[in-house]
Amino acid sequence: MKRYNECIKRVLELSREMIILADDGQLAAKDDGCRLLFGILQDCAYKLRKSAEEEKAAHIRADRWDTPKQE
Repeated sequence: MKRYNECIKRVLELSREMIILADDGQLAAKDDGCRLLFGILQDCAYKLRKSAEEEKAAHIRADRWDTPKQE
């Protein structure tokens, strides 16, 4: 796989991990500061995921994505 595609896939994986952590943190939060922290993490994770998905789609359209089109 091309390095630039590997990086996009890694951003998708990291954003997924961030969303899971944010969800867990929100459930465990005992004060407003913690809830704010995990809310920011969740917001950033969704923004990163959206950008990475858009870039992946652009690579697929430009035939620069190394895996099958249905991914």
